[in-house]
Amino acid sequence: MKMRVKFFYFSVILTIKIGFSQNEKITNYIYEGNKNSQNEAFVEAEKSYRKALSLSPEKPEALYNLGNTHFLDKQYDEASQRFFQTQKFATTKEAKHLAFHNMGNVYMQKKEYKKAVEAYKNGLRNNPSDDETRYNYALAKKLLENEKPPEEQEKDDKKDQKDQQEKDKNKDKNQQGEQENKDKQDPEKEGNEGDEKKDQGEPKNEGDQKKDKKENEKGDQSQQQNQSPKEGQLSPQQVQSLLEAMNNQEKKVQDKVNAKKVKGVPLRGKKDW
Repeated sequence: MKMRVKFFYFSVILTIKIGFSQNEKITNYIYEGNKNSQNEAFVEAEKSYRKALSLSPEKPEALYNLGNTHFLDKQYDEASQRFFQTQKFATTKEAKHLAFHNMGNVYMQKKEYKKAVEAYKNGLRNNPSDDETRYNYALAKKLLENEKPPEEQEKDDKKDQKDQQEKDKNKDKNQQGEQENKDKQDPEKEGNEGDEKKDQGEPKNEGDQKKDKKENEKGDQSQQQNQSPKEGQLSPQQVQSLLEAMNNQEKKVQDKVNAKKVKGVPLRGKKDW
């Protein structure tokens, strides 16, 4: 996670003269420290800031920029101490805001999100309009919400699993209730199922099969009797017999006629040459 630190920069014009005032020396050391820090010469930058602090231990600018040097060199504990001292001795809201902002950056690197939230909150109290601080504050809050102890996470997982099982159980119960209501609303289906079962019945035994056979034979005889001709009418069988007899008689007559035709046809004489 890359967090941008804020620096105090001094536009200092150095003049060559015999002897500098103490304030001028402090300013000069801070300027040299800023320049070395920008060139990532952190050791030299730290030396310059410490020279300034040796002359003024409570100088907020020196404390703040020394803290930035520690931060860029990934010495987060030392950086945190310097930023804490900065906000303690700062005389302006802007200086306090910068100290709390970078203190929050330190806690973010150490993944101490609760402390980071408080640091950014204090920074916004001194400068509510800073967009970077607002963004970092929101990010720290989000990370803090997502961070849970293993015991609490396990407890939440079990709760989620139990809720899911209860949800599935209620779903099955609702589906069963809907099916029962659907069956009640469709009485024909129930009646048809009963009729189908009745029609299918149980398998018949040998005695029942013989009984059914006798009843069928009786039914056939009764049907034949019902089909017997009334008085003065021919039965279908008699009509069929008469038709066959007529066809046979007609065939015989036709055969005789054909035989006579064959005998009556004269044969042409054949020439023998």
